[in-house]
Amino acid sequence: MQILFVVVVFALLGGLLFRQPLARARARLAARRFDPARYDLPSRAELDPGRAGPPLPASARRELAAVAEAAWAGDWRPAAAYLDRAGRDWDERWHRVELLGGMAAEDGAWLTRWSQERPDSGDAATLSAYVLLHTGWAIRGGGYAREVSAAHMRQFQDHLHAAVETARRAAVFAPRDPGPWVVMVTAARGLKFPHGQFRSLWNELIRRAPHHFMGHRQALEYWTPKWHGTDHEMLAFGERAIHACPPGSPLAGVYLYAVAEHVKRQGKLPTAPSSARKRLLADVHRALNQVPEDNPYLPPLRHVLAHRLSHSGLFDQALDQFRRIGPWCGAEPWSSKDPVAAFDAERAVAAANSTRSVS
Repeated sequence: MQILFVVVVFALLGGLLFRQPLARARARLAARRFDPARYDLPSRAELDPGRAGPPLPASARRELAAVAEAAWAGDWRPAAAYLDRAGRDWDERWHRVELLGGMAAEDGAWLTRWSQERPDSGDAATLSAYVLLHTGWAIRGGGYAREVSAAHMRQFQDHLHAAVETARRAAVFAPRDPGPWVVMVTAARGLKFPHGQFRSLWNELIRRAPHHFMGHRQALEYWTPKWHGTDHEMLAFGERAIHACPPGSPLAGVYLYAVAEHVKRQGKLPTAPSSARKRLLADVHRALNQVPEDNPYLPPLRHVLAHRLSHSGLFDQALDQFRRIGPWCGAEPWSSKDPVAAFDAERAVAAANSTRSVS
């Protein structure tokens, strides 16, 4: 009788432990007969691994091309006007800093001229700080510290110190702009700022822009265990981003990066109850569905969310995200040898387990 009881217990435990992997295995078999049209999804032939989302509208592409052409001809004024047009939409303004920073990294003569002709320009100083910051990270590379040569590490540190100094000057010229503080928050982990010093910078950033997406994204990196935090601090920061997220903001998506980092390091999901994780993911799902489709940070977040929803058994929500993503599959976590196959397989799993076919 006791042996029978033990057998029953192990059978029940086995069912609990392996129910979802078995469901996913069955779904992968069903994927061989997967008909995307039945679920209102693009065909596999339409999938595009070259982009995370749709290209910019033609008008926006023309605007950016005109700015780039003028900059490479040495005229900084169109770039300055391009930033001005973002107004106080701080997420959009920072996105434009990123785009202009990419131009300046290739040819920065126009930015140098802007800084010389307008030495009190907060925008020019912020952009210069951004270029210093990302040039420094490019020198360092993405490997572990032990893999970086001493010479490259010194150059990295020098660039980050210069970026912080330039950003502090920008903050004087543009006291309401959170951009300089995003630079400093990003540099803080590379410069090994202690927690108190980091929080001082962070408080200045969120005082100006409490829901700044990229500011939160960079702050999350500081709190990862590979830098200066712990799993608990990293995940708690991500959860707070969900709770603080206003309608229309992509801020809740920061939580997805916290979970992805935990899985990457630990090889497993956080130890919180599955029901709690599912509630948080459902909250992220609802939040991202309120973000305007032209938000530049939305497309990569949708890919990470669809993957995490599917792997958490929230297949209806995952299928909804795949429908919103459409044919674009050039993003993490599909960046494998065959991103089309990885993307198609995951949406097939979501579809096979979903209750929401269209025919």
